Amino acid sequence: MRPLPTLLTLALAAAFGGFAATAIRDGLQAPAQASPAAAALPLPTTAALPASVGGQVLPSLAPMLQRVTPAVVSVHTKQTVRIRNPFANDPFFRRMFPNIPQERINESLGSGVIIDAKNGYVLTNHHVIEGADEVSVTLADGRTVKAEFLGSDPDTDVAVMRIPAQNLSAIALADSDALKVGDFVVAVGNPFGIGQTVTSGIVSAVGRSGLRGLGYQNFIQTDASINPGNSGGALVNLNGELIGINTASFNPQGSMAGNIGLGFAIPANLARNIKDQLIANNGVVRRGTLGLESQDVTAQLAAALKLAEPRGALVSRVFGGSAAAAAGLKPGDVILSANGQRIDNRDALRNFEGLQAIGSKIALEVRREGQTLQLNASLREQPKAVAGTELDPRLTGATFAEMPERLRQAGYAGVLVESVARGSRAEANQLRKDDIVVAATSGEFDDLPGFRASFTRNPAQLVLRIVRGNRRGDLQMQ
Repeated sequence: MRPLPTLLTLALAAAFGGFAATAIRDGLQAPAQASPAAAALPLPTTAALPASVGGQVLPSLAPMLQRVTPAVVSVHTKQTVRIRNPFANDPFFRRMFPNIPQERINESLGSGVIIDAKNGYVLTNHHVIEGADEVSVTLADGRTVKAEFLGSDPDTDVAVMRIPAQNLSAIALADSDALKVGDFVVAVGNPFGIGQTVTSGIVSAVGRSGLRGLGYQNFIQTDASINPGNSGGALVNLNGELIGINTASFNPQGSMAGNIGLGFAIPANLARNIKDQLIANNGVVRRGTLGLESQDVTAQLAAALKLAEPRGALVSRVFGGSAAAAAGLKPGDVILSANGQRIDNRDALRNFEGLQAIGSKIALEVRREGQTLQLNASLREQPKAVAGTELDPRLTGATFAEMPERLRQAGYAGVLVESVARGSRAEANQLRKDDIVVAATSGEFDDLPGFRASFTRNPAQLVLRIVRGNRRGDLQMQ
């Protein structure tokens, strides 16, 4: 037997449904007596609920979406890829099959958001346009224009383009720091390339991090459907303001398996900061750093350091001339928070640093010898690369760069070989572009500053332990 409230609800629903059906039937049977002005109005382009039923105004997202959707675009990319053919250099094979193509064109689809109608600036994801030889943008009104690439930042997955088009619509950026869990949001994009699509949901979490392979992280999590092709699209609030750039979804069976209510967007404030840097610095993002190395706090370390719980980033090395040294940080200090944000481990500290600009003022809560200290630091520029010849003659010709954050999130630590000059000593030592140097006889290191610092004294024998593809090995530098 159903409880009384349920029966009452069903009765009311039935009564309302009958009333609505009668109203719709009467409206269909009534003669059309529209005024000339009303007859001239264009038909609505967005499906919506009736404006009212029985005199009661019904809520609808249609008016807001009519302002937002013209600013959300589809992004089309083309990339020419060489086909790996083991017989391509065989004269007999080439005579027998002269017309076999040596290249193919890869095409992909994504989304973007116009944020500046006057200048034609479009925000999208780095992974949407990564490696593309040609990028075009299709507007909501059907126009397709070629886009000019202005710059991108792989570690936050933000990219900026410019389109030479008139009569554009743009979305205003909201203060994403004001978002709260439970706020209603709407996602707009081009999932699976089927055309512009709108989904809705709520903010499920803010400040989300710890997702493998996604670079520096401060994501908005939402249950609004975000599927392949939505990347680079808009996440807006009910005022039609941009609060985030849709970037990823999670599904244990893979992204192509569809949405299960775990979508992630880059906050608008972070996207704005990266966009401003890319435009002002000719496509380059300059990040600040404390200039230290740290490690996780284990249960044993927490007991030895008299910490209430095993959390925080334990400072293991402070580099000379760094922001950390100027702030008075010392090896053995445990950083518990930064600007009020809880720091649970080494990765959390790196993630916090990576999201800050040069010169940012950072208030640190530090535990030292059982006492809690408050220290203030001003972040300094983080070097992006160093020439091998500056470190050791045996590395001449190689350039070493900071590890992309997506590789760090995948579990790697060390430095990346950014380039190797042809005919150089480094090439003769079999060092290759994209090798990951994870250890060396020069000393211990976790990142590029540590790698540089490990060469204060050149070792008699220099051996680099590298990861190349799925293999690990040692290279002796001669």
